[in-house]
Amino acid sequence: MTLTLEHFYVLVGLLLGAVAVMNLLDRSNPRRVTTALFWGLYALLYLAGERMPPAAVGALMIAMALVAGFGWVRGGKPAMPAEDERRASAARLGNLLFLPALLLPIVTVVGATLLKDVQLAGLPMLDQKHLTLVSLGCGAIIALGAACWLTRSTPLQGVREARRLVDAISWAVVLPHMLAVLGLLFTEAGVGKAVAHVTTSYINMDSRLVAVAVFCIGMALFTIVMGNGFAAFPVMAGGVGIPVLVNMYGANPAVMAAIGMFSAYCGTLMTPMAANFNIVPAVLLDLPDKNAVIRAQVPTALPLLGANILLLYFLMNQ
Repeated sequence: MTLTLEHFYVLVGLLLGAVAVMNLLDRSNPRRVTTALFWGLYALLYLAGERMPPAAVGALMIAMALVAGFGWVRGGKPAMPAEDERRASAARLGNLLFLPALLLPIVTVVGATLLKDVQLAGLPMLDQKHLTLVSLGCGAIIALGAACWLTRSTPLQGVREARRLVDAISWAVVLPHMLAVLGLLFTEAGVGKAVAHVTTSYINMDSRLVAVAVFCIGMALFTIVMGNGFAAFPVMAGGVGIPVLVNMYGANPAVMAAIGMFSAYCGTLMTPMAANFNIVPAVLLDLPDKNAVIRAQVPTALPLLGANILLLYFLMNQ
């Protein structure tokens, strides 16, 4: 049997379903019913999303957004080992604690390179269309097994820890998924064409430097709004990158795309919409200022954006 991405979607769905049940049974959570509803709906998307009508999937995502928007997703108080017990376990294991984390990239690289041509009964062992993601899923399972072996725990404890982490991150776990959908919606709605019309109508694109600056700054700004450079790229590439930089000035599409994405990452450093990068670390570290990560990154992001503009200007025809 070929391991496909759908197998790991099922595992993620089951894990989210367990998180929903644990929250529902946790009477310390004042919003346990709505919190369980939120994670249950998300689990349903992974378990049956591809077999549901698109309108039903959209309705579920809107329902999730409403539940989170009204502040009805709260974390409970999952049972944890005593602090003394955890400190003693950490002292006993020492640097071996890093082994599960290191197994993730190692197994992913091995699966995507050394095992890509391995076949079982005439079929590829790993899904060739999503080789890296499937290898990452295998790495996660192997890392969980290593963690259980090292800590002498059970997979159930791994599920409890997953629930604790999901509760800490809260609705921001869903944000990358939502933003990816937003990018598709923008593309389908013709936002790229609208951007092309606005920029060519109100900005003088006869200057190559101006065109490059509009593209790079636009990539950063759309990423700030959408929280995801991959969602911003179709909009700016369709609006400025291809019609202006490539068609008018003969830019190398590969160079345009690469430096455009680097410019988008500058926007990632400056937006709370990129919650998994900027808000989640502040929450996990219990920082009093939830925007502390962003404030620390802005002095790097702005000069880097300027450097990307210059790089694209001088390298676009290479």
